[in-house]
Amino acid sequence: MTHQNEAGAMPGRLYTDAERARRDASVWTLVQGILAPVQFLVFAVSLVLVLRYLWTGAGYEIATWSILLKTLCLYTIMVTGAIWEKVVFGQYLFAPAFFWEDVFSFGVIALHTAYIWALFTGGLSPDGLMWLALAAYAAYVVNAGQFLWKLRMARLEGERRGATRGVPA
Repeated sequence: MTHQNEAGAMPGRLYTDAERARRDASVWTLVQGILAPVQFLVFAVSLVLVLRYLWTGAGYEIATWSILLKTLCLYTIMVTGAIWEKVVFGQYLFAPAFFWEDVFSFGVIALHTAYIWALFTGGLSPDGLMWLALAAYAAYVVNAGQFLWKLRMARLEGERRGATRGVPA
C-alpha cells in the first residue's frame, strides 16, 4: 500500500500526477525555462563587470547598469514564478515542493533590493555597492542551485514514472 502526503503526492515526489499535467501544459513553464537562462547570462556578464570594477576601479557605470538589469530579471522571474506556482500548485508561493527555494528567494530579493535602495539613497560607497551586489549574486547562485537540483529531481522522477508505467517520461 502506498501513502500520499497532504498535497496528494507520493512521499519523495515533487508533483502529483495532476500537478505534473498542469506544469507540462502551462505556458508559464516555458516562460520560466526562457527567463532562467536569460537571467543567468545577465548575471554572468554583470559578475565580470562588477569584478572588473573592484579590481581596476574602471567601469562603475556599466557595472551599475548591469546590476540593475540583473535585478529587473530577478523581479521578473520571481513574479512569473509565483504565477507558475499558482497554476501548478494552487498557491502563489511556498508550495510544499518549493518551500525552501521560495524562502531563500526572498533573501536573494532582499539583497538585490537593498542594493537598489543603497544606490538611490547614497547609502553605500561605490565599492560598498559592488560588494553588496556580490553578496546578492552569491545568494542568487545558491538559490539557482536549489532550483537546478529540483529540476533534476523532477526529471529523474519523470523517468522513474515513465519506466514504471512503460511510457516515455
